[in-house]
Amino acid sequence: MTAPPTTASRADDRPVLLVLFGATGDLARRMLFPALFELWERGLLPDRFEVIGSGRHSPGTDQDFRHDVVAAVADSADGADRAALERFAERIRFATASAEDGSGLAAAVQQRRAALGEGCRTFLYLSVPPGQADGMLRMTDREGIARDATLMVEKPVGEDVDTARALNALLATLAPEERVLRVDHFLAKESVRSLLALRTANPWLAGSWDARHIASVLIDVPEKIDIEGRAAFMERTGTFRDMIPTHLCQALAAAAMEPPSSDDPEAERAARLRLFEQTRPFDPARTVFGQYEGYREEDGVAADSTTETFAAVEVRIDNPRWQGVPFLLRTGKALDSADHRLTVRFRPTADGDGDGDRTKGEAGTELVVGLSATADVRFGVRLSRPGPRPGLVDGVLGLEPLPGADASLGAYAQVFHHALSGDHRVFTTAAEVERLWELAAPVLADPPPAVRYPRGSSGPEVPGMAGVPEVPEVADPASDRAG
Repeated sequence: MTAPPTTASRADDRPVLLVLFGATGDLARRMLFPALFELWERGLLPDRFEVIGSGRHSPGTDQDFRHDVVAAVADSADGADRAALERFAERIRFATASAEDGSGLAAAVQQRRAALGEGCRTFLYLSVPPGQADGMLRMTDREGIARDATLMVEKPVGEDVDTARALNALLATLAPEERVLRVDHFLAKESVRSLLALRTANPWLAGSWDARHIASVLIDVPEKIDIEGRAAFMERTGTFRDMIPTHLCQALAAAAMEPPSSDDPEAERAARLRLFEQTRPFDPARTVFGQYEGYREEDGVAADSTTETFAAVEVRIDNPRWQGVPFLLRTGKALDSADHRLTVRFRPTADGDGDGDRTKGEAGTELVVGLSATADVRFGVRLSRPGPRPGLVDGVLGLEPLPGADASLGAYAQVFHHALSGDHRVFTTAAEVERLWELAAPVLADPPPAVRYPRGSSGPEVPGMAGVPEVPEVADPASDRAG
């Protein structure tokens, strides 16, 4: 497989109108508007590009909203050119809308479509909680806003199998599948794309990427932050729903799926689905939930809340490549690290190292791939021991990014760029989403109790997870970047 290039170019200069629902929310402020500014500043948006932000409550005039956007992007994009930000913000306006009344937004959309001219493409981005998506989508249909538009729906799509199927059925009545883009930004992270390329495009590694050579795989996405005032979301969703059948399963796909049959985006999406169809539903007995101490004292959290802020799940894949290999997916809030990484533990050689220093059955070497902004790669290697005594010692081999790596795009910038370019490999399909909820269903039906853990710790113990390493030995201890 040849990985798609990570450098970007403007692929379509037809005018674009982006309608952003949830435009005053946390995701829009921290991620979406900074991503759009990143594309605009690098010349990767069409010359005629506009945004209509929408929400239930108006932030004031259009100018007031633009001021809020400029402040938010300036906070997120360190060193952003203020003058450039002001010019970017001139393309943005606001219109209120709710599930009950979208007439004002519909009028604004109609006006801006006409102003942008012939060939204008419309994208509707729903950055709203799953429980609000149904009503907002029905409103866009009723008001004509969704007509000929591409629908972008932020994860999670639904909250379980039934709600996901219902939402996908509604989406199918509004647009054909090729105009429905289900967003999970982990699929667009440069590090996740690099992981897929690393293991499939390099024969020296691809030949060892199977159960004969690999003992276990850990996908670890810890966060130092707590819920940061998002009690309503956490109490409704929990960490398992929010992270496991979404972000971490997409990292699992990059690590475990068969190499796509071609570079066609649909081949990659089909390979992901095949992997999830071969994955066993998650076993509650092989799942650990935790809740950080002090969570119940957060504003908006019930005093007897059992909501998990930590989740770890052992995953098994029933295919010849991975039979018998445990994959541990682990994530949580208020932990001692924000170092997102994938750790592959290789099996020891059959005869040890030949000098008596290691015996059969001891741990083999490790490969650690960072899953934050960029894929920092560290190999555990065996080297000849220096000095007069013969034997082998452990070492670490790191791979440095090539020149031009600074041309990479942030994950949400990649999301928008792929959407505008018509390359849908970084978006999930209806079948994929529904299968992931099927995998999660046993744990949702019978969740384990949430074990309390101290803030700033490594979280609850995850006992008996088939030898998956708790702390990868060759990770770069200086790496502590959020993705």
